[in-house]
Amino acid sequence: MSITIEAPTGSTVKAPPLRPQNKQLAILAVLVLVAIPLPLILPAAQGAVAVRILIFLLMAVGWNIMSGFGGMFSFGHAAYFGLGAYTSAYLLVKHNVSPWIGMLAGMAVAAAVAVVIGYFSFRYKLQGAYFALATFAFAEMLRLIVTSSAFANKAVGFSVPLIQDSSLWLIQFPADSPAYFWVALVLAGAAVAVSIVFLHSRAGRYVTAIRDDELAAASLGAPVLRHKLLTVALSAAITAVAGAFYTQYYLFVNPDLGFGSAISIQAIVPVVIGGIGTVWGPVVGAIIIGSLTDVTATLLRTPPEFLGFLQGRSGLDVVLYAVLVILIVRLLPKGIVGTLAARWRR
Repeated sequence: MSITIEAPTGSTVKAPPLRPQNKQLAILAVLVLVAIPLPLILPAAQGAVAVRILIFLLMAVGWNIMSGFGGMFSFGHAAYFGLGAYTSAYLLVKHNVSPWIGMLAGMAVAAAVAVVIGYFSFRYKLQGAYFALATFAFAEMLRLIVTSSAFANKAVGFSVPLIQDSSLWLIQFPADSPAYFWVALVLAGAAVAVSIVFLHSRAGRYVTAIRDDELAAASLGAPVLRHKLLTVALSAAITAVAGAFYTQYYLFVNPDLGFGSAISIQAIVPVVIGGIGTVWGPVVGAIIIGSLTDVTATLLRTPPEFLGFLQGRSGLDVVLYAVLVILIVRLLPKGIVGTLAARWRR
């Protein structure tokens, strides 16, 4: 896109085209502005779905930075989600520390743990399926440790104490307040903005070059280990934000909700559907998956007469996820956004 400016002499001068990252940031700003009034329009139940979509988006953006931009497939992002959730909950419940500070602490803890995991994984040349299994094993290890740890309140977990009034400092509002959506929107918008800036930065270009051909990038002098660790740290920090906000929104976390394998799946599936390694894939995928969970819940609760056999049955959401992923992989192997972008370039 170019902008034509009328010069004083009557001649025309073409301004340089917007850089790709500026275009994407402008699109993001428009999307955020359009989304702001949504909680004032949607019914309360749909407003809760919108908040859940934004939590999925945070998780998806975090996973996409590491596994999409960086090419390091993780099946253990529940580890970072749980660390963010538990760090924030522990500081609030035990020491009355604001969730905002707890969120920052959770980001730091998750990033530090990710760097340690990443360092030893890369040091011992774990790649592909082996790296994915290592991340999964670490998330499961954390879940078992937390379940048996009195420090983390064992299997009981933490319940966030309720307050009488609304408080932005404590991120607590009435159940139907639009403030939860707006806080989540700011967090999710910031996460997408960070992913855009990172992708187009010097570090991001190094990371994608390493993803495409690590040996060639290393031979040209790219600091491979440093940029891999930077990527996993950033990914973990964003995922920890999702965990911290989740705890404040639902006012509860336990080992299965924080570190369960379902959390890792919820981070992966939106990106696979939307498009791995794309900026907007997590956004599209999160909207689809978040809406799908509401549809499945409605079907299980009050199915139409011809689907009465579904009433009360659990696991329908998992079945639909599996079917949707199979269809996307089969028909749109690059995801929705990736496939559309490829066809647009032709």
